[in-house]
Amino acid sequence: MFTVVVTVILYVFGFVFLYGVIRLGVRHALEDLELYRAKAQRAEELAASRDRTFLRENAFLAGS
Repeated sequence: MFTVVVTVILYVFGFVFLYGVIRLGVRHALEDLELYRAKAQRAEELAASRDRTFLRENAFLAGS
């Protein structure tokens, strides 16, 4: 009987631990995704800015 009780307790704590680990992993993944999106948006803004500057400095290439 003692073995069954200990097994059930360890089984339950194992699921709680596994839930915590998965939750932590998902949280870190979402934080990384948010950081990646911010970097991508910043890179896009910088590229657009560089394009505008390039076209302003080299208007003959744009056909204007």
